[in-house]
Amino acid sequence: MSVDIHKDIARRLYEEVVTEGRAELLDTFVAEESTDGPRAAWASGRQGFRDHLEGLRKSLPDVRATVTDLVAEDDRVVVFWRIQGTHQGELWGVPATGRTIDATSVSLITFHDNQIVNYSVLPDRLTILSQLGAVAA
Repeated sequence: MSVDIHKDIARRLYEEVVTEGRAELLDTFVAEESTDGPRAAWASGRQGFRDHLEGLRKSLPDVRATVTDLVAEDDRVVVFWRIQGTHQGELWGVPATGRTIDATSVSLITFHDNQIVNYSVLPDRLTILSQLGAVAA
């Protein structure tokens, strides 16, 4: 079933691509003409996704993304995940602090032909920025 394939790709996106840094898997997982939801946090396309991943790994070189739950139907997967790491490079305009982050995020991933064509992520920015000392708790 394609739903099971989509859930497997979504899980592997976080466990293997984000956590392990296996960017080569993006060639298989992400469509060349993919988009980043309505926010446009990264440039569209597979290369934009690759650039976003590289920036994240520069900000948090020891990043760990743990999938805590997946909900899927038809061509969509909602991923509930936890992000952890040490802030070693600029993140959302905040210079490196050396502090650790531990927060949750929710992503909506849309597939076509078993590849990601749209990716929208809603990180808990307030928690992360608080942990970095950028905003008052």
